[in-house]
Amino acid sequence: MKVEIISPEATLYRGEVSFVYLPGSDGSLGVLNNHAPLISSLKKGVVRVKEVTGKEHKFEVNGGTVEVMNNKIIILAE
Repeated sequence: MKVEIISPEATLYRGEVSFVYLPGSDGSLGVLNNHAPLISSLKKGVVRVKEVTGKEHKFEVNGGTVEVMNNKIIILAE
């Protein structure tokens, strides 16, 4: 699935991943391939993405919004 992490200043990450961990405002979220459509707010925390190669990246966010649809995740991070 494809992921984009966008901040007001720049695109922080864009790539193909196998797993995304999100600090949802109502609790942590884990997103795998073929996840049901979802829109959620994010709280301050760490977004973790695991690439299909196994490499993991971590991004500190102060909140934001995430949309999951058709194996594409867009994270608007603060």
